[in-house]
Amino acid sequence: MQVTDSLTKIWINWELKALVPVAGVLVVGVLAFAMVTLDLRADERHKVLLVATGGAAIICAATLVVLAVLIQWPLSELQAKIAQLRDGNLTVAVGFADRQDEIGELGRNFNEMVRQMRENQEEIQRLHRSQISRAEHLVTLGEVAAGLAHEVRNPLAGIAGVFEIIAAELSASSPSREVLDDARQELNNLNRFVSDLLSCARPKPPEFTPADINMTAEHAIRLARQQAGGLAGQIHFKRGKGLPLVEHDVSQINQVLLNLLLNATHEIDSGGEVRLDISHIGDEVVLSVADTGQGIVPEHLPHIFRPFFTTKGKGTGLGLSLARRVAEAHAGSIDVESTVGMGAKFTLRLPVRQPQPSADITGGELQIDRETSRR
Repeated sequence: MQVTDSLTKIWINWELKALVPVAGVLVVGVLAFAMVTLDLRADERHKVLLVATGGAAIICAATLVVLAVLIQWPLSELQAKIAQLRDGNLTVAVGFADRQDEIGELGRNFNEMVRQMRENQEEIQRLHRSQISRAEHLVTLGEVAAGLAHEVRNPLAGIAGVFEIIAAELSASSPSREVLDDARQELNNLNRFVSDLLSCARPKPPEFTPADINMTAEHAIRLARQQAGGLAGQIHFKRGKGLPLVEHDVSQINQVLLNLLLNATHEIDSGGEVRLDISHIGDEVVLSVADTGQGIVPEHLPHIFRPFFTTKGKGTGLGLSLARRVAEAHAGSIDVESTVGMGAKFTLRLPVRQPQPSADITGGELQIDRETSRR
């Protein structure tokens, strides 16, 4: 076995491969010629054989020279250029690309490949610089947003206190109460937006605890039913059976599910339905929130998780963006599928056990307000 392997690794030069059949044909020709000249005298036959052998040798030598010029030199140049290309030189080009034969075609293909590689590298470098610049810009915007959110929240709290004082002084029949209720609602919307903006700018890393994912989902269901009003009875829950304890941040996953459930209730009417189903697949738990509403139009699907993208007039566009961030911080994922007129389905996948070590991929502080954002 070792002998066979060693023999297969023997390098046979292409010149030898090309010369052997040529030499074999010439030798056979010389022998045949010798058989034909048997009737000649010995000295004449010897001279003829010498001439034939010399001719065969000249033919072999000429064949080698032609092969070296036409094939060996281009191959040597190609090997040298490939070595330079391997070292990172994307400006190389072979000089035999102008030949009108197969070797020339090989050279043209090689030069074209190098040109495309060079253009691709330049495009990658351009995109990399653009992404770095965008990342730096987003970091700056995040710092500004966090500072702005902190500055705005205190005055909002003061305004909310003033509203409470005014409400206490107004009589129950005062027509100003309706205006005051509208103002308080707008204040709550503004406070929710500021809270979501702060959560987006300074996310808090999850605190993983082995817990019952069914209990987390049930808590989200209760909160969603409280806020859904007349649609509370149309939210249905299917518990996962035989689930292990799942390592997750209970507060963050609860908030994600609550946001998905409230979004779903806004998509249905009195005859619609919202379902939260939990299942166990391999090393993951799968939580799906589906509704029977109007669905999401295809052109919106690629942007649904982008910050500030919303199809709701009063939505902040941060809820689903935060949901994806939380999912990724849990080494999981969240996806959406939808058919217009048949509803939408959001699928949250979480690993049962968090990978170790768990890097701090979010950093900062995430404060998720109980009032959820809308998509």
